[in-house]
Amino acid sequence: MSNSATTREPAQRRIDASARLRTGPLGDLSDFPQWFAEHARRAYTRVEHVPLDALEGWVTDPATGDLRHRTGRFFTVHGLEVDHPGGRVPRWTQPIIDQPEIGILGILAAPVDGVLHYLMQAKVEPGNVGGLQLSPTVQATRSNYTRVHQGRPVPYLEHFLDIHSRPGVLADVRQSEQGSWFHRKRNRNIVVELPEPVPALDGYRWLTLGQIHELLHREDTVNMDARTVLSCLPFTGDGVAEDGRPDGDGFRAALRRSGDPRQASVHGTAELLGWITDRRTASDIVVRRIPLKELRGWSRTEDRIRHDEGAFFDVVGVRVDAGGREVRRWSQPMIEPVGQGVIAFLVRRFAGVLHVLVHARVEPGFLDVVELGPTVQCVARSYAHLPGPAPSPFLSEVLEAGPERVRFDTLLSEEGGRFYHALNRYMIVETSQDVPDGHPDYRWMTLHQLSDLLRHSHYVNVQARSLIACLHSLYHGG
Repeated sequence: MSNSATTREPAQRRIDASARLRTGPLGDLSDFPQWFAEHARRAYTRVEHVPLDALEGWVTDPATGDLRHRTGRFFTVHGLEVDHPGGRVPRWTQPIIDQPEIGILGILAAPVDGVLHYLMQAKVEPGNVGGLQLSPTVQATRSNYTRVHQGRPVPYLEHFLDIHSRPGVLADVRQSEQGSWFHRKRNRNIVVELPEPVPALDGYRWLTLGQIHELLHREDTVNMDARTVLSCLPFTGDGVAEDGRPDGDGFRAALRRSGDPRQASVHGTAELLGWITDRRTASDIVVRRIPLKELRGWSRTEDRIRHDEGAFFDVVGVRVDAGGREVRRWSQPMIEPVGQGVIAFLVRRFAGVLHVLVHARVEPGFLDVVELGPTVQCVARSYAHLPGPAPSPFLSEVLEAGPERVRFDTLLSEEGGRFYHALNRYMIVETSQDVPDGHPDYRWMTLHQLSDLLRHSHYVNVQARSLIACLHSLYHGG
């Protein structure tokens, strides 16, 4: 693999230069389907649903009904009681995954002939619909990389340990995961730039950011963990030049201006930070751990825990046989959502600058009550049994948009290690609609304002981070 020294331009410009290239020094993506298919023959999972009481290595606590691993590691499924006065549902109980350890989601970057490339992994998870997905260089819980399960060592892990004093750290921040399914779960999102590329092992491939962006438009190809790490890259900033590609309606130019901190925004950053603090203070939510056997409105059968209305999600048991993994066989509980969701940003131009409509969203598993989420984030059928309006005031604006307003529309999975077949329709839709007068939970933000918040923990939820990565993919074409 040839490599030449790169001029040390600002990280944002080097990242942008990589995002422009769909054909890089190492070639294009014409052979990607064959490479992916060949690896899929070696890296596979065979998943069998089994009764919860038949999960090898897992026990049901006789006093609480909680599901936990016999080692006390990995994670526990317990109950949660939530009081949210003023919410659409003011009180409820639910199962939730408690996984207190911090995992590592890390991507290696390195210049190849002066162009930043990213080392991505073809990785299989038991919950993935299609099996193999493009994943970060390292995607591992602490239990995995400390080898509690006696599995093989995690490749490239050494590049993401003790990094605080190293040069070349492009991103390093702890971020939350799904606050409706995880209780206070965080992972460390890291991008480390090496002076030169390391050899790609079997199942790994160096790609430009533009190539990853192209793959992001392919259904269920780039996994959630890769999307959240990519969203944390210092992608925005001033000085992003035009790329000379046709931009008939000016959308991409408006998007690039949204990433430029010199451009005007509807709300100043100080005002937005004050709004977030206000929403966190005003959101009166009390969360209490309870035994799984004390859930109200949920029932446990031999093979699952389910909501009595068939809503939200089930907790199921699976037995997994895997190839190309650190561990060949295991059993575990998983969350299986009841249907496909819609996760969408509405975007609008103000004075030629694209803005994103974010929702100050309360979820019981968040560490700090509220995080900024997509404009729409819901599985509509889960709310069919509830009185009142649609689960989002903007759902119809998203779903009824004409094709000329839909800028991104792809089915993508949530994390396949804990969630079984959790597919959502990710959309970015341009609108002329404004926030209803007096609505306290929505604000227009520019992309650079969101990117600034992503340098800190617990501001932007994982679904919104995925959509930010999708927005990045539109900088130089879709």
